[in-house]
Amino acid sequence: MTSPFSGTATGRAGDRAARKPQLAVVGATGAVGSVLLGILSERADIWGEIRLVSSARSAGRKLTVRGEEVEVLALAEEVFGGIDVAVFDVPDEVAAQWAPIAAAKGAVVGDNSAAFRLDPDVPLVVPEVNAHAARVRPRGIVANPNCTTLSMIVALGALHAEYGLSELIVSSYQAVSGAGRDGVDTLRSQLAAVSGTELGTTPGDVRRAMGDTLGPFPAPVALNVVPWAGSLQEDGWSSEELKVRNESRKILGLPGLRVSATCVRVPVITTHSLTVHARFENEVTVAGAHEILASAPGVVVCDDPAQGEFPTPADVVGTDPTWVGRVRRALDDPRALELFVCGDNLRKGAALNAAQIAEVVAAELTA
Repeated sequence: MTSPFSGTATGRAGDRAARKPQLAVVGATGAVGSVLLGILSERADIWGEIRLVSSARSAGRKLTVRGEEVEVLALAEEVFGGIDVAVFDVPDEVAAQWAPIAAAKGAVVGDNSAAFRLDPDVPLVVPEVNAHAARVRPRGIVANPNCTTLSMIVALGALHAEYGLSELIVSSYQAVSGAGRDGVDTLRSQLAAVSGTELGTTPGDVRRAMGDTLGPFPAPVALNVVPWAGSLQEDGWSSEELKVRNESRKILGLPGLRVSATCVRVPVITTHSLTVHARFENEVTVAGAHEILASAPGVVVCDDPAQGEFPTPADVVGTDPTWVGRVRRALDDPRALELFVCGDNLRKGAALNAAQIAEVVAAELTA
């Protein structure tokens, strides 16, 4: 393996085609970073060195990627020397500081935070929908969408290409892992507290039993659903709901798309689900939608209610595609479809899409 800090930005472009590109994973010890390392080990071996980077407190740990133990390096400017592509999965404020530094060192940055998603000089990319957008990156950064948007946008992108999307109304049912490891730990502790009890039968009994174990949520998640995800924004909207609106518009290239979202947290560990009302410019049919979705990359249709076949988070978790079921034409509108979608929020909702963006960039750099 090469020296951790070999190479410089200057003079590297000419020899990229002659070697495998070098990758840095920043935030390698986090929840999404851990999933990403597994995905990198499963997919085609297109990378040379894979350099693992995290905070100083995690430096020195050894993690396995592609069957090899790799020591984690502390985040610093010099770790980006010789790196062609850097995938960031870190908090917004860390990405805002360090992604431009990595880009200045010559790396193309794929960022999974919200720091750059709406920056007009940063493309927001879902490779199955708008891979071409990754080629135009004035700041050297490509943004990865939010996990809720990613759970539905591959399916919607395929339908939009055929019918022309004009309006979107969604309700999300979001897994607690979307709130990080604290969210998962909170749900597990709450489930242990309610197991074997008669809780959930009188007003407020679950909340009283939880005491101060609400974790990152404003109400108990066990035996409950919580109609809130994200932070409070203007006029009562949450940040998660506005992300669905703004990111869908940018990915699909529809700045005037009418979007309304309600985000709900549910007692599921991993995999987001959404109910989707999508209105199009042209008349739609269920058979036509099935045909489009069945042939779309990254989408699986599971839709036979008579046989009890439709996607659920418990069945979809750990898989890569967007799963679609309950496809119906709206009762009162021949140009609208109703559907139910599920997607693993740690895989396609974060790590997998980041890996796919990195592969798109790598293919360009070595062409």
